[in-house]
Amino acid sequence: MIIRLNGESLELAEGSTISDLIAAQDLLGRRIAIECNGEIVPRSQHASHVLSANDALEIVHAIGGG
Repeated sequence: MIIRLNGESLELAEGSTISDLIAAQDLLGRRIAIECNGEIVPRSQHASHVLSANDALEIVHAIGGG
């Protein structure tokens, strides 16, 4: 299936979850926030949130500083 990730098309296997996407993008352990179709998905739901074709996702990286 094809999704949109940060404005770019990306092909994923059917039934992929947000956790699968995070692993595929080599973002495990990073401080990120994920929005799916305009809604923030809490970290506690990443493993259970199954993606669908044409979902639009945005991944934002937390950047430290002061």
